[in-house]
Amino acid sequence: QVQLVESGGGLVQAGGSLRLSCAASGRTFSSYAMGWFRQAPGKEREFVAAISRSGGATYYADSVKGRFTISRDNAKNTVYLQMNSLKPEDTAVYYCAADASVAGLSGGSYWGQGTQVTVSS
Repeated sequence: QVQLVESGGGLVQAGGSLRLSCAASGRTFSSYAMGWFRQAPGKEREFVAAISRSGGATYYADSVKGRFTISRDNAKNTVYLQMNSLKPEDTAVYYCAADASVAGLSGGSYWGQGTQVTVSS
């Protein structure tokens, strides 16, 4: 079992930055690929970014490429999402997910409770 707890969301002006964190319980964090997804009101959940188990490979949605950076610290059982140049359309609840593979993240084995990010114009 893996429990995921997100933090770091909040209200920020357009152009600003936030860093989200997702802390995982358990001793097998490095066995999981990790990802960030988001869901805006009235919209379906969408992929944002993913990182392989070792951190050697990262993947991004086109809408955030060049602005967001995903990273992980396996010693701290934590994955991060650095979000720069935020836009109002980035407003959503952001969720952390874990799965055995990057390909399986969208139907991920484990999900956090989400953290709200609101970007004002």
